[in-house]
Amino acid sequence: MAEVVIVDSADAAGELAADAIGHLVVGNPDAVLGLATGSTPLTTWRALAARDLDLSRVRGFALDEYVGLPPGHPQSYRSVITREVVEPLGLTPSLVRVPGDEGPIEFAGEDYERALVAAGGVDLQVLGIGRTGHIGFNEPGSSFASRTRVKTLTEQTRRDNARFFDSIDDVPMHCITQGLGTILRARHLVLLAFGEAKAEALAGAVEGPVTASLPASAVQLHARVTVIVDEAAASRLAHADYYRYAWEHRLDWERP
Repeated sequence: MAEVVIVDSADAAGELAADAIGHLVVGNPDAVLGLATGSTPLTTWRALAARDLDLSRVRGFALDEYVGLPPGHPQSYRSVITREVVEPLGLTPSLVRVPGDEGPIEFAGEDYERALVAAGGVDLQVLGIGRTGHIGFNEPGSSFASRTRVKTLTEQTRRDNARFFDSIDDVPMHCITQGLGTILRARHLVLLAFGEAKAEALAGAVEGPVTASLPASAVQLHARVTVIVDEAAASRLAHADYYRYAWEHRLDWERP
């Protein structure tokens, strides 16, 4: 069972996620972080930026990227990662990679997988969850063994992301994303979810059957998962009372 932590706000969740990252980096300044984009992890990046931590040796690997946006487009995930993560946290730009950075797109997945292996794998992967249950851009039907590859986005995901563009017509049709199998190789998964709109997908991911129809349910197969959610996102969890009880009564060595 995943460790599920229910807090009262996205800001409180960000502080807890930043605690986990900070603890990791203090023990290993060369740690490898898996970097998620979107609005969900913003409180984590803000909380981490406010701490007196030297993150200059940390290596980062983004979860995904759009296919087809011109270089430097403000909504490319390379731009977003630079603007929201690399610069505020003081990461070294050359140590942060985004899928499809280099070479022909048809070989980008294999290239990214080799880079991940060469780095020693991801120590802590930050994740959000989409309303379709996707993590990264692994849409329903994705194989649990999948690796980094080019995928077609669902219309729901394009509609959800249209708020970042002038219109849905500007949202790319394709992406390149770490696969579910790639994500499951990370040593620690930290999944964040906020708001009522995420409640159904979150409950299915944490408590429902493990199924490719809900890609985020793959986290149930991982040995170390921390799920940090606000009350609204937790509203459909059947075992919410137990999760609160377990968090309140965790052992001393389990506390940061």
